[in-house]
Amino acid sequence: MAYYVNPHIRDTVRVFPMEGRADFRRYDMNENPSGLPVAFVEKVKKEITPEFLATYPEPSRFLKKYAAFLGVPFESVTAANGSDMAIRYVFETFGEPGKDVVTVSPTFEMYWVECNILGLRHRPVPYEPDLSMPVEKILEAIDENTRIVVLTNPNNPVGNVYAEAELDRIIEKTKEVGAVLVIDEAYHYFYAGTAVKKAMEEEHVIVLRTFSKLFSIAACRIGIVVGHPALIQYVRQGKLTFDVNSIALLFAERLIEEPGLLEELIRTENEGKAYVYRTLEENGYPVHKSEANFLFIETKRDALEVTKELEEEEKILVHGYRNPLLRKFIRVSIGSEAEMRYFMERFLPLDAREEA
Repeated sequence: MAYYVNPHIRDTVRVFPMEGRADFRRYDMNENPSGLPVAFVEKVKKEITPEFLATYPEPSRFLKKYAAFLGVPFESVTAANGSDMAIRYVFETFGEPGKDVVTVSPTFEMYWVECNILGLRHRPVPYEPDLSMPVEKILEAIDENTRIVVLTNPNNPVGNVYAEAELDRIIEKTKEVGAVLVIDEAYHYFYAGTAVKKAMEEEHVIVLRTFSKLFSIAACRIGIVVGHPALIQYVRQGKLTFDVNSIALLFAERLIEEPGLLEELIRTENEGKAYVYRTLEENGYPVHKSEANFLFIETKRDALEVTKELEEEEKILVHGYRNPLLRKFIRVSIGSEAEMRYFMERFLPLDAREEA
């Protein structure tokens, strides 16, 4: 049977995340291994009544509160069904088929996936062998064919951040060529720096946020787009009418209202990260600093073998890489000190085994 298939979708090669993860300790996808406090979750669940579930979502109440939470106008924010959908909206709105989207490489894979699906030309800027990213390399890649530049700050998977002076240079270069600059702050709060103020000052700058990382509701799927009202209005015009569900909106609203919860989540993660740094140093591992909620650990044995053995023998999931630049590392999500102690007590003996 002959039928039409969009060639960009037909030719996109996808690798979807592992499923069936419920019975594992999950340190592989930058989630909070422990999740939110049980008492908080139970309190919010009481608001989910049959009438609540029967009603279409109304995002404006949450968005007004979130705009006030950020200190920006209501017209400068909109929500999407996770950051993945926010990326899709931004690329559909500001990308031009056959023109360039500049990112560093490696970075969050959905950027190149969206380029493929939408017929945009991905222009990756590779990291140096020492995992540094000279800003000059990014600037050189931006030219009159560039429509979108993406910086994930901190970047996933490397964990580096961009200094304010570096961001300013990229902002000016994108302005010169008429490109939109997307600064993905999925790991904000693990790293305090933010470009929200710059997004309010520069009409071509967009900031993305998510509730999947520190706020720990990856299951609900809610991402945020922040920018100049003119840019946000264009994004809104391309959105689905009811793309963010009411449960996600409710949990997000209660999260930003709950006294002390944000600070407690940050404190817990910082304690877990400090424990891992300390334990790695005590056991002779090089420490690769990360400004996000994950760390690279350079294993003493083959990293993919260690990844496989942790999964099969300990029911622990971590992220390994076939990319030659990252091949010697595993990426481990950070949680509480108790979570990280559980991981390290199993990882260290396994990694110390003699090679067969």
